[in-house]
Amino acid sequence: MTRTIVVIPTYNEVDNLEGIARRLLGTVPAAELLVVDDNSPDGTGQLAEALAAGDARIHVLHRPGKEGLGAAYRAGFAWALAYGADVVVEMDADGSHLPEQLPRLLDGLRRADVVIGSRWVPGGAVQGWSAHRKLLSLAGSSYARVALGMPQRDATGGFRAFTASALTEIDPQHSSSQGYGFQLETLWRAVEHGLRVVEVPITFVERVNGSSKMSSGIVVEAMLRVTGWGLAALPARLRRQRLASAASPAPAHTR
Repeated sequence: MTRTIVVIPTYNEVDNLEGIARRLLGTVPAAELLVVDDNSPDGTGQLAEALAAGDARIHVLHRPGKEGLGAAYRAGFAWALAYGADVVVEMDADGSHLPEQLPRLLDGLRRADVVIGSRWVPGGAVQGWSAHRKLLSLAGSSYARVALGMPQRDATGGFRAFTASALTEIDPQHSSSQGYGFQLETLWRAVEHGLRVVEVPITFVERVNGSSKMSSGIVVEAMLRVTGWGLAALPARLRRQRLASAASPAPAHTR
């Protein structure tokens, strides 16, 4: 049987965690949940322990403090792989990723190594965002696609499923990015390694409880990193394009 571990980082998500856990495990009873808590002062870590005590499918990884989304996912991914996961899922704790849509991602792994729950493909949607925030997200994904040569439309989405072999090849432990930057870097690594990446439509819902961890600093970090990666990779991309053009047969001439 396939062992699926869903990694959910938490920081001050005490109002959201229990509901998300119940919905997740009710939707995919065979899955397991790993809560990676960054020493939340609101008691999220203690709640996670209480949930784990009542359900063997729930695990808790405590970290000493808040170091960013990327660091939490790196720790969670390493734990999941060490404990024998065949499939690893990343998902937010704030309710923006609907647990009821997880089967779409898992089904996508039948034909791919990495599956992205996408807001920006046909059938995808966002609820509760202003036009400005939608434009910012679309612009970030579009810039990353151009700078890094990636075809995926939702480059910053954080609802994803990986096969264990794909995650091992991506090797997120050697990433130093946080926030959007981490999502962008793991996707770019997947594309650069030639892994099969597909997008499935999801509905993204703005959180009801708590406050967003997004900040202007995280966005700026992501854009600076993307620019640096794109410039560093540009010579290789141009070289591949030249080789592909040289290998293509010349068009036939007709009179």
